[in-house]
Amino acid sequence: MAEGKGVAERKANKDGPRHVTILGSTGSIGTNTIDLIERDPEAFQVEALTAFRSVDTIAEQARRLSARFVAIGDPDKYSDLKLAVSGLDVEIAAGPEGILEAAARDADWIMAGIVGAAGLGPSLEAVRQGTVVAFANKECLVCAGDLMLQEISHSGATLLPVDSEHNAIFQVFEFDRRESVEKIILTASGGPFRTLSKQELGNVTPAQAVVHPNWDMGSKISVDSATMMNKGLELIEAYYLFGVPEERIEIFVHPQSIVHSMVSYVDGSVLAQLGSPDMRTPISYTLAWPNRMKAPTPSLGLKDIATLTFEAPDPDRFPALGLARTALKTGGSAPTILNAANEEAVAAFLAEKAGFLDIPRVVEGTLEKMPPVTIGTIDDVLAVDAEARRVALDVMSSRC
Repeated sequence: MAEGKGVAERKANKDGPRHVTILGSTGSIGTNTIDLIERDPEAFQVEALTAFRSVDTIAEQARRLSARFVAIGDPDKYSDLKLAVSGLDVEIAAGPEGILEAAARDADWIMAGIVGAAGLGPSLEAVRQGTVVAFANKECLVCAGDLMLQEISHSGATLLPVDSEHNAIFQVFEFDRRESVEKIILTASGGPFRTLSKQELGNVTPAQAVVHPNWDMGSKISVDSATMMNKGLELIEAYYLFGVPEERIEIFVHPQSIVHSMVSYVDGSVLAQLGSPDMRTPISYTLAWPNRMKAPTPSLGLKDIATLTFEAPDPDRFPALGLARTALKTGGSAPTILNAANEEAVAAFLAEKAGFLDIPRVVEGTLEKMPPVTIGTIDDVLAVDAEARRVALDVMSSRC
């Protein structure tokens, strides 16, 4: 596990309210985090909030939470933000530099909830503070896993996974006896199109793809779930978080989304974390870590569920999983290319400029056109990301 000691551990156990920062406070992860904080307001002091464009929402959050600092990612929204928070005792900033400033402020706990590669810089900045970072941006580890681990080792930060699958693994993984771990088993709901034929998948619409059967998520993550690229990205994330080789990470489709993931041990034991499909459970686990806090998640009624099923994913209908495994095995810049191409393809699909089945085709075509290179710095990551997006758009123009 990407876990440091020292500063982060002391901050996690300090007396008094926990000082928290939420990067991406207006998104699904951010709003769920705020829901938990507002249920126990005396336990938390909100240091900073960030959003990209949602001025009215973040201003209202700042008002309710008495936030000390608010940053808006779109610099053109600075004047609107200034007007929206007038009368509040709060500092404000705008643009990428403002988001980084929010991530750099002193806090005991930081939620890294900015979706996609856009969250890479702020997440790295949060880690550099040597604090507890609740990590909901899998793309950062996908794009820059080795760099993230280096920063964690240097700063003494603790990275706590928020994804329900990785959070589940974290809760049952024996870090002190890593040699006893046989394999990790990631579960996937299968998304809204689990039973559709490949021909039917060619006709699905963005409106259908963003309606997840079990989880309430943002549009991009919902589409990733529908293509199962989300699980491919989580495979790469698990590789970096838990240090288990790719061939010992399995994926099963579990439509009920009750068993969030499992760890199999050499003695035949399989430990699993179960719960209702509600992101407030893993968020609350990280928010209270190393303790636990009461959350409003519905109690799990196994007798009402009655049946839990598991099946292997179909690699023909959902090729994104194979693309992610290949990128991880290839190494270097391949995972960065995978992620960038996927983000561009998903954006095109949501804008109705590409079909659902075009998403993995664009990713595959981009990987074919870009030989992997060594990633040594954050500038390398950003350069590969930018080039992969350009190539992905070229692939889309020729194939979609």
